[in-house]
Amino acid sequence: MEIISQKTKRVMKLSGVIAKYGFDELFKRGELEKYIPKNVKRRYSDKIEEINSYTFYERIRMAIEEMGPVHIKFGQMLSNRKDILPEEFIIELQKLQDNVEVEKIDVRKKLDLELGIDVNDYFSEIEENPMASASIGQVFRAKLKTGEKVVIKIQRENIRPVVEADLGIMKNLAKTLEKYYDVLKRMSISEIVESFEKMLNEELSLNNELNNMLRFANNFKNDSRIHVPVVYKTLSNDRILTMEMIEGFKITDAENIIKIGIETKKVARTGLDLYLTQFLKHGFFHADPHPGNIFIKENGQIVFIDFGAMGRLYPNERELLINLIIYSLKKDVKKMIETIRELAVKFEVADEKKFERELYGLIELVDENSLENIDVVTIFEKARKIFSNNQILLSEDIYLLVKGIGQIEGIGRHLDPTLNITKVMRPYMNKITKERMNPINIFKKGISKIETFSDNWLTLPTDMKILLEKIQNNELKHKHEIIGFDKFQKAFERLILAIIISSLFVGSSILALANIPPKIFGISGLGLLGFFISGIMGINLFLKSKK
Repeated sequence: MEIISQKTKRVMKLSGVIAKYGFDELFKRGELEKYIPKNVKRRYSDKIEEINSYTFYERIRMAIEEMGPVHIKFGQMLSNRKDILPEEFIIELQKLQDNVEVEKIDVRKKLDLELGIDVNDYFSEIEENPMASASIGQVFRAKLKTGEKVVIKIQRENIRPVVEADLGIMKNLAKTLEKYYDVLKRMSISEIVESFEKMLNEELSLNNELNNMLRFANNFKNDSRIHVPVVYKTLSNDRILTMEMIEGFKITDAENIIKIGIETKKVARTGLDLYLTQFLKHGFFHADPHPGNIFIKENGQIVFIDFGAMGRLYPNERELLINLIIYSLKKDVKKMIETIRELAVKFEVADEKKFERELYGLIELVDENSLENIDVVTIFEKARKIFSNNQILLSEDIYLLVKGIGQIEGIGRHLDPTLNITKVMRPYMNKITKERMNPINIFKKGISKIETFSDNWLTLPTDMKILLEKIQNNELKHKHEIIGFDKFQKAFERLILAIIISSLFVGSSILALANIPPKIFGISGLGLLGFFISGIMGINLFLKSKK
């Protein structure tokens, strides 16, 4: 009941903003009309001329800013979707500012209540005023009794009901807009809102951010080039996060980089290297790597901060993305198109020959150019335009990755204009290609494919038998009779088994030739095992054929 009340209040407030900027018709078309006060439009009637002096997109941006943090965040996310939104709209969305007032709170009392601790047992100092204030939370400096300097991120009071109410309104409005505007339906605005809801809920959970930091730290535990802030689990929960305070300077501070005796070119290469590792190796990457979120310590280590929003690539997505990069480096456009087809959420290319020519032109533009001669962001924009014109839609995480690479490129351009992204990526691709050619990996992948193949195909005779039984029992409209089906079924099963045996034998031969340890009588033990299993299966097949 409380959430409904909150929603009603929010709708009434937002309806006023919408009416103020001349968009009240959107609410009136949907289920939210009942929440609009009757006098709301009349209230702003004397300002119609002033409002109409602004462009359509300016009015949308101004309305979003007045609606509050949730809508601003949504607008900022949409500003990355140049594949679906007009350029003029994108320009306005990029102007969105999250100017949030400082919320006065008693930090010590908050920690006492939330964590159930005596603050004095853990902290020697806690600053009363926040060092940073955002829409979701505020950050305070503090010092532990053990001497470590820390920062405490505290979620704003009653933020969840506001977020839930705003998200409910946005989802309702998105559905309404799709009903009346085909262009928004083609944009899949409802899916975009759902994706935003997932992202925002992740940011609302500070436990999620804590786990992100731990996962990120584990991914780079053996890499001395990077430092991940220490988190204090006993001093954290879903609304409070206590972590190490990083003392250093922004990664774009070239003057201080030189002062500590490091070449800016090296920092640029290392930063790009680390980001490539995040998505190519781990499939888990920082979603917002702007200069304010990346620092350099005095010892030269690079530090990423703010892990509230992270991008994730599923193993299949990561493999397809790697394939796409490899094919682009080889200029194999046909393979690129096949990969894009598998990677895309929506692929409705009307003219593949035209699409092929456009991709090849893009590759030629990228090839052997340095950041001094080419703007990677511009390349991404060209790619987005090509994808948009050809009705290709990718997952939200892919767009997050593109945005992240663009931000890293901006840092690289600042520190080293001659940095060549293509050259940096080639060693990664060569290493990945070699790993894929490893006999063990080939064997594992082969076994996996055989299992999938056999699972799918071995069920086919049974499925066919069921279908034919239904036909024979006159359970379908037409009755057919196939003579000799049992013989066909047995022959088909033996064929599949023969294929599996042959594949297993070939895989075992590869292992034996590669001398993969452990060895038995000088021959790979895994290879011998494979020969033994394929032999048993072969004998079994032979005996069945005699029956």
